[in-house]
Amino acid sequence: MERTVIRALGLMIIVFSLAYAMPVIAALIYADISLLKDFLLAMGWNAIIGGALWFFGRHHRGELSIRQGYLLVVAMWTAMPAVAALPFLMALPGLSFTDAYFEAMSGLSTTGATVLTGLDSLSPAIHVWRHELGWLGGMGIIVLAVAVMPLLGIGGRQLFKAETPGPMKETRLAPRITETVRNLWLVYLAITLVCIASLKLAGMNWLDAICHAFSAMGLSAFSTHESSIGYFNSPVIESVLMVFMLVAAMNFATHFLSWRRKSLKPYLMDVEGLSALGLIFFSCIGIALFLWWKGLYNDFGSALRHTSFNVVSMATDCGLNNADFNSWPIFAPLWLLFLGCITASSGSAGGGIKMIRTLVLFKQAGREFIRLLHPSAVNPLKIGGQVIPNNVVFSVLGFIFLYFMSVVVLTFALLISGLDFMSAFSAVTACINNAGPGLGAVGPASNYLGLTDFQKWVCTLSMLIGRLEIFTVLILFTPQFWRR
Repeated sequence: MERTVIRALGLMIIVFSLAYAMPVIAALIYADISLLKDFLLAMGWNAIIGGALWFFGRHHRGELSIRQGYLLVVAMWTAMPAVAALPFLMALPGLSFTDAYFEAMSGLSTTGATVLTGLDSLSPAIHVWRHELGWLGGMGIIVLAVAVMPLLGIGGRQLFKAETPGPMKETRLAPRITETVRNLWLVYLAITLVCIASLKLAGMNWLDAICHAFSAMGLSAFSTHESSIGYFNSPVIESVLMVFMLVAAMNFATHFLSWRRKSLKPYLMDVEGLSALGLIFFSCIGIALFLWWKGLYNDFGSALRHTSFNVVSMATDCGLNNADFNSWPIFAPLWLLFLGCITASSGSAGGGIKMIRTLVLFKQAGREFIRLLHPSAVNPLKIGGQVIPNNVVFSVLGFIFLYFMSVVVLTFALLISGLDFMSAFSAVTACINNAGPGLGAVGPASNYLGLTDFQKWVCTLSMLIGRLEIFTVLILFTPQFWRR
């Protein structure tokens, strides 16, 4: 690996060591001296590892090339879970490195799939660490690093491009990329604080409010309780979480523009966000009617309550739940899994294909019908009145192909290892969408602990590919990338 990349990676790992401050504070508040020592030691090792990498490449400065940006992003997202796993290894006796890495990758990628049991009795400091990882991953640790990297002598535009490939909206929030990222993080932080206050007022204690606000804003399925949100049995808490999950699944550029202009017009102009909200709304009504008709709930109100929360959670790729949707008639959980593939907006904390690509694909299909009927017609593809260039359309088609091929290949890898089809397919789909629970053996009433080490590494790879939107990872395996 090039020393410029190594130096940048070392600096980011050093900066990441500051994240240990939150669990350290939690350990102090709850007087957990043992965990306090573990987190301080992990912080020290984190700083030492980062310092060693920085020292090795300290003489190599300058702006990163696009190629180096991709290298650094992938290196960052593979190395960061390793250092983030240190507290799990120290504080949880008997946890293997595979399980610790899986848990850390799940947090940082905002997947929220877990291998831990006994969550209700887990230490508050560990809870804070797990949920903080998901919250940091929500906007992207790389984006956070871009905000501070100019102060360290490294430019960030190439990193930002590598972190957000594909047809993301080109909304200019500020003339400089670092200022743009800071604005997005300020919005993210402000909404998180409002979410914490709202959950506290809804009846949660401070620990649960902070942890679940981190999960809602990072769209991570981590919870402080084995039964997730079902533990609270509170329609008010569920309603608050639904609102903030929907907010987190929308483009944060839209939130910022609405706040800066003191107007709701940016939301009304956001075709991607409106399409997602419409699809989620009709899915809530439709599945509630379906479950009521099937007799799973005695009244439509109960069906709508449980359906709405799980539809919103899975569609936004959050993964929190208030019911075991794995036990519903198969149509319903498969529809939830499908929504997780397409609904989240670009520039949000969600994963999957993203709604903007779904709209492009849908419009392109319609354009093909017109072309068959009128071969000579000029019919540009438009979304929200904006013409989408053909090169973007081709990029979307390539992404969709690689997305589904990745799901197929990784599912076959789990099938070869002995996992049943529904568990294998849903585990890969949930992990590549960064959505958390799947179906079958990895459903919401269980977790990923029962998988073999090989199966966990396949799921871990799925999380990485999904978080970096496929191209960023797979481009490293092309011969052209390594040619000088």
